Amino acid sequence: MEYRTKEEQVADYLRERIISGVYQRGSRLKQAEIAEQLNLSITPVREALKLLEAEGYVSGDSYRGARVVPFDAAASGEILSLRLMLEAQLVRGAAERATSEDLAELRALADEFAKAFETGNRAMARGINYRFHRRMYDIAAMPQTLHFVQILWARYPFDLINAAQGRGADAVKEHDEILDALASGDASAAVLSMRKHIESGWTVLKEMQ
Repeated sequence: MEYRTKEEQVADYLRERIISGVYQRGSRLKQAEIAEQLNLSITPVREALKLLEAEGYVSGDSYRGARVVPFDAAASGEILSLRLMLEAQLVRGAAERATSEDLAELRALADEFAKAFETGNRAMARGINYRFHRRMYDIAAMPQTLHFVQILWARYPFDLINAAQGRGADAVKEHDEILDALASGDASAAVLSMRKHIESGWTVLKEMQ
């Protein structure tokens, strides 16, 4: 895996918690509290918040704190189209590059995700879901594409979708389909499975509106 600075590691920690709904839309992120949680100085937290502000996850003064931005309902359809296009490239790259060790790591995350939902720990499941997708896309070794995808994730309502009744069981099955395609090295099947996964979540969102 690529080397990441402390700032990048903190930013990824915060992305996961925003996407999973631990940090709710509109909530304030306090630098001192985050630094204490991670046993770090203020500096990497401040720099991480600057990164997240540039990506659209937070807004405000990074020196005094920041607020999690709301998801962009008006742009959600456009974001969906871009996700389908860019994440197809990433999962194709993962299918072409994944090693047995990569697949074992993804399978472990998928199993953790399923277990978290079975035990009713939705917050944990949402966090694991983020790590599953992030790890898969890291395998593709397409950092610029992943960067743009993370910007799209900032305004997408994952927290609402993943909280919907029945979504967890569907996501478990969809993860298995993606992993089967990756394990067989079938890039086209992996793309189709990922597309189904993303569109399934979109359908849930539309039914909630």
